[in-house]
Amino acid sequence: MEKFPDIRDLQIFCTVVRLASFARTAAELDTSTSYISKRIGILERDLGTTLLHRTARQITPTEDGEAIHRWALYMLDAAAQMHSAVSSVRTEPRGDLRISASFRVGRNLLAPALSELSLRYPRLDISLIVMDRPADLIAEAIDLDIRIGDVPESQLIAHRLGVSRRILCASRDYLARRGMPATPEDLRRHACLVFRERDQPFGTWRLRRGDAVHTTKVSGPLSSNNNDIIWKWALDGHGIMRASAWDCAASLAAGALVRVLPEYDWPADIWAVTTGRLSNSAKVRVCVEFLQGWFARGLAQGADQDRAAAPKRE
Repeated sequence: MEKFPDIRDLQIFCTVVRLASFARTAAELDTSTSYISKRIGILERDLGTTLLHRTARQITPTEDGEAIHRWALYMLDAAAQMHSAVSSVRTEPRGDLRISASFRVGRNLLAPALSELSLRYPRLDISLIVMDRPADLIAEAIDLDIRIGDVPESQLIAHRLGVSRRILCASRDYLARRGMPATPEDLRRHACLVFRERDQPFGTWRLRRGDAVHTTKVSGPLSSNNNDIIWKWALDGHGIMRASAWDCAASLAAGALVRVLPEYDWPADIWAVTTGRLSNSAKVRVCVEFLQGWFARGLAQGADQDRAAAPKRE
């Protein structure tokens, strides 16, 4: 064989064998008889053999033509199945869906959302991988990485799931002992519970008030790369922590935590990060769209709780 044949030429050849006529084939395919003859000639050249007996009255396959015809039908059927499978991937949400997130986001935000998503799309096999480090989407075969804050990688595509912010909180016991900071600079004299976040430099807190941005180096006797530990220490009165507003809403409403520097915060939107466009995969698209709706409802409720718990101004 000189060259692998063009699959379109195989389609033409199979049509010629079925109709036993170049003219009828040209009519069915809405083209010219000369074009059909040309493509059959190219196919014979690519395969290095004669495929058809041509007479004034009929066209029949040669012995090689009959063998090629059987293989061509098999290949065209396989190609049709492949096309159907690809179309199904793009239109029907099913198959393995691997989602990564930090431990706290995975447990508190994603776990209940994915529980409902699984009920809605039972043909999805969802795996939630939690890690307090940046995920390598390609190396770890991750379909969606759920992140809080910036997405610096230009080769990835970020889809906003919800708008949120980071705020400062501490327990009433801690603030009773150490006092309430009045400015970001006061944080240097406080015990700050430092969490090594996925997307932030360790021990540096950025805060925003209006258009002004403050960067403060903080420290304290306790730090961890596990956010649950930071939370335990904050609730136990060991210091000030920085956390997402959605995560703090219930504790603020219950009085377990108090906002520190309530005029300050930092943008911390929630993103679903992918390596490709949503149109390429139905399972990824429906997951992103579902989470956008889920977070829109949940974050709005959390914002109401946050406002209710905010210190009242005289």
